[in-house]
Amino acid sequence: MNIQHEALKQFNYQINFAINNYSNHGLSCSQFNNVLIGGLGGSGIGGRLVKNVFANVFPLPVEVVADYTLPAYVNEKTLVILGSYSGNTEETLTMFEEVQKRGSHIIILTSGGKLGELAKENDLKTYFIEPGFQPRMALGFSLTYLIQIFGDLVGSSKSDELKTVANLFEDCSEYQKDAEEVFNAIQSRSKSKFVVLSDGPFESVATRFAQQIQENAKHECFTHVVPEHNHNVIESYYGTLDTVFFFLDSNANSRVSARFDFLVGLLEVENHKIIEMGVEQFTIASVYQTIHRLDWISLLVADAKKVDSLNVPNIASLKSYLENA
Repeated sequence: MNIQHEALKQFNYQINFAINNYSNHGLSCSQFNNVLIGGLGGSGIGGRLVKNVFANVFPLPVEVVADYTLPAYVNEKTLVILGSYSGNTEETLTMFEEVQKRGSHIIILTSGGKLGELAKENDLKTYFIEPGFQPRMALGFSLTYLIQIFGDLVGSSKSDELKTVANLFEDCSEYQKDAEEVFNAIQSRSKSKFVVLSDGPFESVATRFAQQIQENAKHECFTHVVPEHNHNVIESYYGTLDTVFFFLDSNANSRVSARFDFLVGLLEVENHKIIEMGVEQFTIASVYQTIHRLDWISLLVADAKKVDSLNVPNIASLKSYLENA
């Protein structure tokens, strides 16, 4: 049994768990000047995703921090959401200490650990995540909680929409089959560098895919965002590049979509492998579906390379080093 494959097949379970264990926090945007989401790796990507999902309707500035330190503006008028799957992430615990000093309102997402203990000691609103998963394979929990948190902040419950989304993953075979078709198209180039080009709404989805390729498949993957990419990176596209390109276009802006069309023509001249995974409309459902397909691709690349997608020895070694630093 492939543990990572089995975890991915529980995407529906994770979404439903977060729906069933969610309760309204009773807060509204009118109480705050800004929102900060703190978290790293698999515990932080949900913040980037929810920021993109709500970009056109959320009335407050939102910043995602993956570091030890906080911006100077964080104060008692800031809503801070801290997420750590294990509850023991060093950087997130450091942020917690600083947030308390600033007097910000805090919401916690965790499966336990030290962060869970601190949340209980300080009587903080906490959304618990089921333990037993790799953080990067537990996105269904955190993203679903965050979408509900943001929905209630703007007075628009997302529970019914998320229940519909959960139903899309009762059977994962369609997504796995789609991923296999994509992998078959790139298999001969699977040792090449991966580059993911996205538009603004899909920037966080592109980041998520790169992180999954890096951790699961131990493979180089980089991201760029169009149109900014067209003002600099495009000038490196001459001759034949040892690269597989993934295009993620939400179709939210016709001018950006036209730029993707141009890039296809530019890169196909040299027979570069291009995988287009755009959607007709940018919705909560399309975000979940695109992520799920890309997660499957990351595992298929890992399996083909015969690497251990479960364990992360370099990260474990770094943590051990820092314990003694």
